[in-house]
Amino acid sequence: MSDLNQHNIKEYQRRWFIWGILALAYVVVFFHRVAVGVVRTELITDFSISDVEFGNLGSMYFYAYMLMQIPSGILADTLGARKTVTIGTLLAGIGSIIFSMGQSITVGYIGRLIVGLGVSVVFISTLKILSQWFKEDEFGRMSGLTSFFGNGGSLLAQFPLVLMVSYMGWRMSFTTIGIITIIIAALIFIIVRNRPEDVGLNPITLKTSTEKVSVGKSISRVFSNPRTWPGFFIFGGMFGTMISFIGAWGVPYMMHIYNVTKGKASTFTMTVTVGLMIGSLVVGIISDKIGKRKLPLIVFSIVYLLTWIILLFVNSGDMTFGFLYVLYFIMGFSCSGFVLSWACAKEVNPPDYAGISTGTVNMGGFLFAAIIQPLIGYILDHNWAGKMLEGAKVYNIDSYNKAFMLCLVGAIMAVLSVVFVKETNCKNIYNHN
Repeated sequence: MSDLNQHNIKEYQRRWFIWGILALAYVVVFFHRVAVGVVRTELITDFSISDVEFGNLGSMYFYAYMLMQIPSGILADTLGARKTVTIGTLLAGIGSIIFSMGQSITVGYIGRLIVGLGVSVVFISTLKILSQWFKEDEFGRMSGLTSFFGNGGSLLAQFPLVLMVSYMGWRMSFTTIGIITIIIAALIFIIVRNRPEDVGLNPITLKTSTEKVSVGKSISRVFSNPRTWPGFFIFGGMFGTMISFIGAWGVPYMMHIYNVTKGKASTFTMTVTVGLMIGSLVVGIISDKIGKRKLPLIVFSIVYLLTWIILLFVNSGDMTFGFLYVLYFIMGFSCSGFVLSWACAKEVNPPDYAGISTGTVNMGGFLFAAIIQPLIGYILDHNWAGKMLEGAKVYNIDSYNKAFMLCLVGAIMAVLSVVFVKETNCKNIYNHN
């Protein structure tokens, strides 16, 4: 592998411009991911839907995202990451506009489905590009840094979105977001390139094979590799549960149990996001620094499990706000351990299959999120005590605790899955045998 210090300054600077616009696209991904939770009451009122249907509305994004993870990897490895992420971001913008204009829940489902299809390709394509523009021992940090900025979209989709909706209404807000997303798609096409070689620069990382990737062979190789799957369940158990909480049910939970306004409730889910952002940076740096993947995963996943145990078995609805802010921050910080699941998948499969291997793991988080969100709504709906607020149902702490047991189970699954992770010492095992 050539040393980055031997490259000219133009080469070094270009990769940061490319990463920057891709990170901006990932901000949009996270915004769309959690935005519906903030406008729950407006959606239930405008579309005349139940909480189960609201859960399904949120899940449309995740079903599309989950189903597209393998195709996303294939597209990144064959069509090319630049074209893939440009088309996907464009679709996401169009879907957001369709969603904002919908007068029925069916159109709402279609809009969210298109958004999910569009944004589903962004992260896998970004990882593919990072694998070419950054060295192996930088990959964990860059994955964490990308996740850090991407989660900024979650912050924007909480209290700032509450303010935006209060001034513009939810429909105009999502129309505006759709237009901004389309502009970002154009910038991606103009700025991003797949590899340094595409602009006449020397390769920064080890070259992959020049042979055309066989889709069937790559899928078979990745799927049949037992070392691929622990990351699938780690990402599913940690990310799937966390995003179900901050993206759909965390805000109503705080409103119902602690009798706070929507704006105040959103600051608590924002705290989870801030923890996740900071943790994403820290876990990547720690992992790359010590040259280990498994140890940080064990520590972070166990702490994440403990936060759910405290929320479900210690909290009786009377915790102080100060304690809750700390608990939610730790929840997000520890959940960031899932960042390493992408590196684990990439490093136990051949470099040519980086897109498909990370896509396979990524599929786990969105599969579990898609399943958990409507199931939480179903459990809540069947444990409703009959109270209403602004046309939407209000639930008590017993109802939420029963529903959030799904999150506890997911967190336990993640901890158990870490046991089966192959320690790669932050190196691709196919390049360093």
